Amino acid sequence: MSQRTKEQKPKGERTKTAILETAVHISSAEGLEGLTIGRLASALSMSKSGLFAHFGSKEELQVATVEAARFIFIREVIKPAFEANPGVSRLWKLCDMWLGYVESEVFRGGCFFAAAASEFDGRPGPVRDRIADIMKEWLAVLRDAVKQAQSAGHLRRASDPTQIAFEINSLELGANWAFQLYRDKQAFVRARQAILDRLRAHATKSGAKLLLSVKVKRKIARA
Repeated sequence: MSQRTKEQKPKGERTKTAILETAVHISSAEGLEGLTIGRLASALSMSKSGLFAHFGSKEELQVATVEAARFIFIREVIKPAFEANPGVSRLWKLCDMWLGYVESEVFRGGCFFAAAASEFDGRPGPVRDRIADIMKEWLAVLRDAVKQAQSAGHLRRASDPTQIAFEINSLELGANWAFQLYRDKQAFVRARQAILDRLRAHATKSGAKLLLSVKVKRKIARA
């Protein structure tokens, strides 16, 4: 490899990263099907041929965008949550960070994967398969966090980790739906409170003590 190529490669990688950051935000708001080479070229003021140098097809661009969104999700939710000790504290932080990432609009269109899953759930192919795998990863992270909380003695061992993970994910997606459709920020308060109530219902005495320090910051407005 020539010195010239070595110097150009980092710049090419930076360009691709910048392209994908824009692609993620477009597709989160307009859908992955709306993410075309032409639409992206217009948003970036680039030529179509320049984009084709990085992505040879629309499907390749879509899959790369899904991967870029996964990287952002890990950075914004998973890594900060894993700074907490294993147990109910980490489990709660995973839930809180997920809601916070939607609430702060890390992605312009809310939860990228909730939108993409709804868009592609009936469309077989590589894009749908990758979205499904990533959603399974998130459920597995929640389930494993529940198991760790059980091992730490914070949640009752009789509780079903898969059921708890399902309930948490459902509450989170419900908050995302309410915020995207109605701009209802109270949905995040309600979701946090509901998740906290579910964890307390499954908690042991030691887990309940840890959860006592958790406060839902904003008061829920009365209907």
